[in-house]
Amino acid sequence: MAQSEHLTIPVGTVGSVDSVGAVDSVAARMRALDAALPARDGVAVFNRVYLAVTEEVGRRLDAGGFADPCAAAALDVRFAERYLAAVAAAAGEGRPPACWRPLFQLRRHPGIRPLQFALAGINAHIGHDLALAVVDTCRTLGCPPAELEDEFDRVGDLLVSLEERIREELMPGPDVLQIADPLTHLLGSWSLERARDATWTAARALWALRSCDDVAEEFTDRLDAAVGFAGRMLLIPLPD
Repeated sequence: MAQSEHLTIPVGTVGSVDSVGAVDSVAARMRALDAALPARDGVAVFNRVYLAVTEEVGRRLDAGGFADPCAAAALDVRFAERYLAAVAAAAGEGRPPACWRPLFQLRRHPGIRPLQFALAGINAHIGHDLALAVVDTCRTLGCPPAELEDEFDRVGDLLVSLEERIREELMPGPDVLQIADPLTHLLGSWSLERARDATWTAARALWALRSCDDVAEEFTDRLDAAVGFAGRMLLIPLPD
């Protein structure tokens, strides 16, 4: 096993979201991961994308781009901790959530293109982690999801704009990517905007179920499995 797979990234504590500096802290942990992983590793591909998002959130927080910077920072940190916990689980003795397993299992497959790795990570993080991060943040701040909707939308808009950029950067050139290329059809089957809308609904449902532990746990497990299935489809090896 490569040394980079043993990298330990500690998950932050609830008290770490009392300042926007916590966003810089999780960004630093992503930079450490980026330095430790081979560039072509599928997790490294997603990590670079997510690091760009986190750094942009930090810049907007510093510039006063959020009406409630405390809530925005709390959501961003809770969100990042879900991903970093999955990385730590995969690197150690733990077991990451089902939504992340396809990416960790196939991270070195030579038949999977970088854009597929990036979108599979976005699928896991948006489709599963974000809903749970909203609930984590609501519990931390003592507020219902409706009070985080503006921050959720602003972060979501940033993710959508970044998705467009990474498609441009990681998509093969027009001389390679033809209309019949399997990647064209694969990418057309998944939408970040639809995933974000579904995530907000899932977060509200989980909040409503917070006093029904068994039902909430079953709902979370089903969500995890469904997002993991979609991720495996995004990582189907494609011919050159």
